Amino acid sequence: MPDLTGDRFAQASKKTLTLNRVLGAAVLLEFLLLLFLAVLNVAIFRRLYLPAILAYLFTGVIIGPVWLDLFADFHGIELLAELGIVFLMFSLGLEFSLPKLLKMRHWVFGLGGAQVFICSVAGFYVAMLAGLTWQQSLIVAGALSMSSTAIIIKQLTELRKLHTRRGKLAISVLLFQDLSVVPLLIVVPIIGQPEFVNAELGGQLMFAFGKGLAAVCIILAVGKWVLPKVFHEVASARSDELFVMSTLLVALLASGLTLMLGLSMALGAFLAGMMLGESHYKHQLESDIRPFRDVLMGLFFVTIGMLFDLNVILQYWWQLLLLIVAVMLFKIVLLTGLAKLMRVENSDALATGIMLCQVGEFGFVLVSLAGKYQILSAQIISIVLAVGVCSMAMTPWLVRHCRRVSLQLLQHDKLLLQRQKPLPGEFNEHVIICGYGRVGQTIARFLSDDNIAYVAIDRDPIRLKESVKGGDSVAFGDACRRDILLMLGVDKAKLVIITFDHKAKALAMLSCIQDINPDAKVLIRTKNDSAIAELKAGGATEVVPEVLEGSLMLVSHVLLMSGIPISRIIKKMQRERKNQYQHLHGFFHGETSENNLEHRSRRLHAVELTEEADAIGKVVADLQLAHLTIQEVRRGKQDLLAQFAPSEVILQKGDIVLLCGESEAVDIAEAKLLHGL
Repeated sequence: MPDLTGDRFAQASKKTLTLNRVLGAAVLLEFLLLLFLAVLNVAIFRRLYLPAILAYLFTGVIIGPVWLDLFADFHGIELLAELGIVFLMFSLGLEFSLPKLLKMRHWVFGLGGAQVFICSVAGFYVAMLAGLTWQQSLIVAGALSMSSTAIIIKQLTELRKLHTRRGKLAISVLLFQDLSVVPLLIVVPIIGQPEFVNAELGGQLMFAFGKGLAAVCIILAVGKWVLPKVFHEVASARSDELFVMSTLLVALLASGLTLMLGLSMALGAFLAGMMLGESHYKHQLESDIRPFRDVLMGLFFVTIGMLFDLNVILQYWWQLLLLIVAVMLFKIVLLTGLAKLMRVENSDALATGIMLCQVGEFGFVLVSLAGKYQILSAQIISIVLAVGVCSMAMTPWLVRHCRRVSLQLLQHDKLLLQRQKPLPGEFNEHVIICGYGRVGQTIARFLSDDNIAYVAIDRDPIRLKESVKGGDSVAFGDACRRDILLMLGVDKAKLVIITFDHKAKALAMLSCIQDINPDAKVLIRTKNDSAIAELKAGGATEVVPEVLEGSLMLVSHVLLMSGIPISRIIKKMQRERKNQYQHLHGFFHGETSENNLEHRSRRLHAVELTEEADAIGKVVADLQLAHLTIQEVRRGKQDLLAQFAPSEVILQKGDIVLLCGESEAVDIAEAKLLHGL
């Protein structure tokens, strides 16, 4: 008899294999679609100067149950996303430096601790009043008290503001916030257990913290006595693959240990990073873990976006808007007040509050973990996520402009401006410095040394505040305005110095000064020689091109070191300035000239007259070449213009005409000389 059982088994196995292949192909297509959308959204959001985190969250919304509804088996992708948090906490542990913490302890534990405590307490009671349980209130309050470490550090680094006072204040608060995540990561799994009883809270928390302390001791002991030897051997092997795999193994082993103790995997990763943070391998470890961290963190934020319920947002949009404004304003006011109590200047205190007013990525970590343990409902998670997403979307702009906004809000101090604003008639035969930057301050110091009266004006409130504190005579205002110039006593000034390089504004000021005080001398500083003639025609007594003066000083040093007498060098320099830097006007452009400031300077260009050139037989004086000069007409080794007047020089085949002017004018002149265009 035929073996029907075997045939049926074979057919069932074949069907199962086919089904697995189909399911595998479907999952692969879903992952490919996820990656495509993530790449596309990140590119678009970067063009809009928005953080990549928002792009990942938006990707999650697209593939979530509201729209495409991909990934029916959500747990697989959720596990990968949790590894992103593990590597994020590992990187954070690497950055955790005990010496750094002790150095900034006043701000870290004072300002940061007070901010987290007050925000958490206030958020807890507000959430309780809104009808949440105490477990839910604890998680929501902890999440809303966090700020975005990733975005703020990235923005401050790009702006090179990490080491400013407000940057250090922000980092101190962020450091304490990141540390405060650790006990919350311990608490969430405990209060999320079904058998959890309120009456046993103290005992369970003590037991959990005891397990946490045990994990800390074990991991730190291993890190101090075992891992340095392990990584020494790994580094001796000189294998990049071995080092990367060892790094991943250490992070995952530490995470697995805390997971076995009933604690969060992220806690173990943080401890593993912290124990390696003081080692010689810190930078290599951070470099190796970064690609995995960034990719998996992106996946984590995608999973967070998949939890985003747009229906809840549409239903409660106005309450949500009020909550966003309330959270951000509360954080700004709180941080500003706390910083003021610690004797931080008003502008820095307010700027720090503006930078840290958003909800951060660790808030997402907490609500995600709480959702995993079913502490928070999908509705509450969506509301917290919405607050975080909207506030984080504004963060890059807030970090970039926090200083300006704080000064705009605080610098309307009439007493400061009125006290420092010179009154008409206060000065006589003085010098007015328009623009109090590097050049203006240098001039002021030399004037002070010789007891020459001066007054400076500038529109930068930070510079004004610092200069006034330093005892300088500086006023706030726009030097281009006629009424401001009158207040500065321009009608009685002997010299006006314009230190900023802005041709249009300088010409407007020249016209105004000529109307009020035609006898006043005006000295203008420019970057290059492109506008000397125009500024001279507008009434400037002297125009000093910074680049040409720098070149002239370099030439003087070269001549002196070459043995030329100092008296002869001085005469050469004086003659060159008298002749308006004739030898320094224009230069031959190269391949890189268009990529820097040189392209705005006058250009030298040699044109050889060929047999078909239209200019052959014409007199140099009759050439109508606009907006440039003919420096030389070289025939062989002779410069004809050095021996004859332009009206006496007739151009011939083979002559080299050296043109000097702006690039566009030179190109037009060359076409005219060669083709008559």
